[in-house]
Amino acid sequence: MSNSHSLKEIVKLQKLGVSKGIYSVCSANTFVIQAALERSLKDEVEVIIEATANQVNQYGGYTGMKPADFRDFVFSIAEKVNFTREKIILGGDHLGPLTWKNENASVAMEKSQVLIKEYVLAGFTKIHIDTSMHLSDDDHSLKLDTKVIAERGAILCVSAEEAFSKLKAIDQKAINPVYVVGSEVPIPGGSQDEEDMLQVTKLADFVETVEVFKKAFLKYKLDAAWENVIAVVVQPGVEFGDEIVHEYHRKTAKELSKAIKNYPNLVFEGHSTDYQNAASLKEMVEDGIAILKVGPALTFAVREALFALNNIEKEVFKDNENITLSKFDNILDAAMLRNPDNWNKHYHADGLGMNFARKYSFSDRCRYYLSDAEVIKSIDLLIKNLESIDIPLTIISQYMPIQFTKIRRGLLEKTPEALIKDRVDNILDDYRFAVLP
Repeated sequence: MSNSHSLKEIVKLQKLGVSKGIYSVCSANTFVIQAALERSLKDEVEVIIEATANQVNQYGGYTGMKPADFRDFVFSIAEKVNFTREKIILGGDHLGPLTWKNENASVAMEKSQVLIKEYVLAGFTKIHIDTSMHLSDDDHSLKLDTKVIAERGAILCVSAEEAFSKLKAIDQKAINPVYVVGSEVPIPGGSQDEEDMLQVTKLADFVETVEVFKKAFLKYKLDAAWENVIAVVVQPGVEFGDEIVHEYHRKTAKELSKAIKNYPNLVFEGHSTDYQNAASLKEMVEDGIAILKVGPALTFAVREALFALNNIEKEVFKDNENITLSKFDNILDAAMLRNPDNWNKHYHADGLGMNFARKYSFSDRCRYYLSDAEVIKSIDLLIKNLESIDIPLTIISQYMPIQFTKIRRGLLEKTPEALIKDRVDNILDDYRFAVLP
């Protein structure tokens, strides 16, 4: 691999009128990452695996992993499936003061600088700089000024470039990171309000964002780094909440789609593309949204598969007194109730209620609990129980009909782990379709 980042090639193809894109897997879930790597191995393509600032940071995040730990975690899975490291693009998502937005700007930015340095030093080469949120001493009654957002972004880019210089001194083959910027950044993990009204980014705001960020970068003598800014995050009208999905409507994003053609080195990065249908994803790539981020939809699929297997386990072992059932569904809910901080601000006591949302919400706050020790034990027991038998095809047909069809066609093994990963692969099918020219 050359020292030129491969994502720049996608930008070049887009500017030549080729609707080429790439999807980015934003997850720390083992099943998701393994499924993504196996899919990319089959397709013989590179894969982007991203960690988010609240998930992985210098303090461990909610996964308990620092950036170097996450890198090693991904590489260990890659080794297991014989996927070459050189084809893995590690990304840092929402790098900035997101996790420390309740602190004063001076403290939050200092922590953010450490954060971005650790990501770059760990070999992450796709860096999303996100300084779009108000900090404690900002005036929350006013919209955060784009100049403030850009200034903070440039400061973080200085830290990233300094870290890369250190990395390059150690490893001459290190690839210069590419950057994603933007001031209209969707909330990580989806909308917190079913009634949120989506406002597609206005053309004037997009143009201002690019101009202001460029001025800030040049002010901090980041001329070379600006050449490595490959994408801007805008709101093209896609989002999801507890029970709804805002579908992409290309007419509403027509002005943005036309405008991006005027920037030879930039494409759009689409956040919150989860649950979009395949045709919509394809249209997004055709309209210049060349990087499609997906995360909650993948762990949502893992949860669906685990619930299906849990139901299969109950059915096949209900009369067997010698088997201890995993009770995965109950144990997962108990873990969420023990520590409600990761879901109670995102779910609302309307519709079908909190109990329903904890299990089935598109926001998929369940994912925060899949690494809980008790939940992991129950998953391991679930898999162990089902591995001890030849799972009847009839019950797979009942709870996992898509996987049943693949098994009948000889395309899928009849094992619990294969069934889980294939449910994830169902989602990746749509993204693979979308990013192909």
